[in-house]
Amino acid sequence: MPVAYAPTPLPKKPLPAGMPREWYVAHNRMLKAMRIAIALLDSGVYTPQRARDEVIRHIAERIGVHPPSLTTCRLVRSLLPLI
Repeated sequence: MPVAYAPTPLPKKPLPAGMPREWYVAHNRMLKAMRIAIALLDSGVYTPQRARDEVIRHIAERIGVHPPSLTTCRLVRSLLPLI
């Protein structure tokens, strides 16, 4: 399903220096999960029960994101609303 509008991305700011590596990994994982969760909502997947790992990985491929890990898939499901 194509997006009805073309959002313009916000300008990127550099990440703060000196943080532990785990912080950067968690930050990038959260950004990736949010992008996938938004794409899932746009495609009609509204509940965590319908967002199986295969569906999440298919959506990630469609939007040009590397296949997510199991941890990222769990994070994506936690971002979806519980209805």
